[in-house]
Amino acid sequence: MGASDPEVAPWARGGAAGMAGAGAGAGARGGAAAGVEARARDPPPAHRAHPRHPRPAAQPSARRMDGGSGGLGSGDNAPTTEALFVALGAGVTALSHPLLYVKLLIQVGHEPMPPTLGTNVLGRKVLYLPSFFTYAKYIVQVDGKIGLFRGLSPRLMSNALSTVTRGSMKKVFPPDEIEQVSNKDDMKTSLKKVVKETSYEMMMQCVSRMLAHPLHGKLGVLSSIGKIFKEEGLLGFFVGLIPHLLGDVVFLWGCNLLAHFINAYLVDDSVSDTPGGLGNDQNPGSQFSQALAIRSYTKFVMGIAVSMLTYPFLLVGDLMAVNNCGLQAGLPPYSPVFKSWIHCWKYLSVQGQLFRGSSLLFRRVSSGSCFALE
Repeated sequence: MGASDPEVAPWARGGAAGMAGAGAGAGARGGAAAGVEARARDPPPAHRAHPRHPRPAAQPSARRMDGGSGGLGSGDNAPTTEALFVALGAGVTALSHPLLYVKLLIQVGHEPMPPTLGTNVLGRKVLYLPSFFTYAKYIVQVDGKIGLFRGLSPRLMSNALSTVTRGSMKKVFPPDEIEQVSNKDDMKTSLKKVVKETSYEMMMQCVSRMLAHPLHGKLGVLSSIGKIFKEEGLLGFFVGLIPHLLGDVVFLWGCNLLAHFINAYLVDDSVSDTPGGLGNDQNPGSQFSQALAIRSYTKFVMGIAVSMLTYPFLLVGDLMAVNNCGLQAGLPPYSPVFKSWIHCWKYLSVQGQLFRGSSLLFRRVSSGSCFALE
C-alpha cells in the first residue's frame, strides 16, 4: 500500500500504516444493524379507515432511524440534517480513534511490550499481553498524547464519505414504505419485508464501503495516494475490500434474520405490562410498548453475537491492507507475504489467531504466538 510515511511514529512503523481506517468497517457495520426495525402492530379495528371513505394522506414518517423516508437527506432541511449527521459522526470517530488505533496495531501483530505471567480462573499459569489501557499509556510515553490520534484525518474523511454516500443513495433510491407487521399469522409477509429491507441495506452498505475503502488504512492522505498508485496501481486502493464486503453481507443477513425469527416466534404480543393484564382491545398501547422494547433488545443482542462471528473477516481485511506494502508489519519476519485473503485466513486459522484483537482487556497469549509458554 506504500512505503512507511514520515508521519508514522518510529516505534509503531510495523503496524500504524493500517490504523487510519481501522474504524471504518466497524462503524459502518454498527449502523448497518438498523436495516430491519421492530415490526409495528397493525392498528386496532376501531382506527381502520371506513371502506367507503379514503384514508387521509399519510404524514412524513419519522420511524426510520437509519435515514430513510423522512430521515437523513429528505425534506426541506436535508442539507442541514446531513451536515448534522456528518458532524456527529466526526465527533464519535474522534473520540473512538485511540481505541481503534490500538486495536489495529494489535491486529497487525505489533506488540512492543512483553507479556506478563498470570493465572486464569482455574489457577493455571498463563501469559497475558498488555491491555488497551497499558498499550495506550505506552503510546503516550513514547509519542505523546498526539500519538493516539495519528491518522485521524483519513478516518474522518472515510466516515464522512460513507455517510454522504448513504444519504445520497436514499434520495436516488428511496425505500418503499411497507406496512409493518408482527403477528405470527403474517410470518410470510413479514419475512418478505425483512428480506427486502435487508437487500436494500446491503446495497447501500456495499456501495458506501467500496467508495470509502481507498481511504481505509491510510496515514498521510496525499503521500499515501501517490505511493499506492505508483507501486500497485489502481487495484492497490482496494486491497482487503473483498473480506470486508463479505463480512458486512454476512453480518447484515445473519443479524436481521435471526432477530426476525426470534421476535416473530418468541415475542408474545398478547402479554401486557400492566398490573391487570389488559387485552389487546382494552390497552393496545401498553402491549405495543413492551413488545417493541423486547424486539429492540433482541436486535441489539443479535448484533453483538453476529459481529463476534464475523470478526475474522474484519481482521483479514485489515491485515491484507498492510501486507507486502513496504512496512515492517506486512513483511517477513513479522508477517508472511499472503497471496490472497484466503491464504491469510488459513494462516491465521492454523496459528489460532483468527480473533486477534477482538478483546482489548484480557488478551491471553495464543498457542501459536512466539510468546507462548513452552
